[in-house]
Amino acid sequence: MSAVAFQDCPPDKPHVTGYDEAHLDDYLRLLDAADQGADWREVVADLFAIDATREPGRAQIVHSSHLARARWMTEIGYAYLLGPRPN
Repeated sequence: MSAVAFQDCPPDKPHVTGYDEAHLDDYLRLLDAADQGADWREVVADLFAIDATREPGRAQIVHSSHLARARWMTEIGYAYLLGPRPN
């Protein structure tokens, strides 16, 4: 889990945010787990310290929203990391 607190849903912005940058390691771990076919409940427990048995709805939202943002980073967001930074 990142040292920076996580939100239930990452910001849905058309550019990389400070939140994204703070959670790049988490995004990579989510992508690796998905590629390996890991159980999402174990992943959300490990990365976000959420028990999917106790909070199934929240756990699913946290996992799916962060995984979607991680995938966005691999398709679009990475270009913002390579280019000039907005002020």
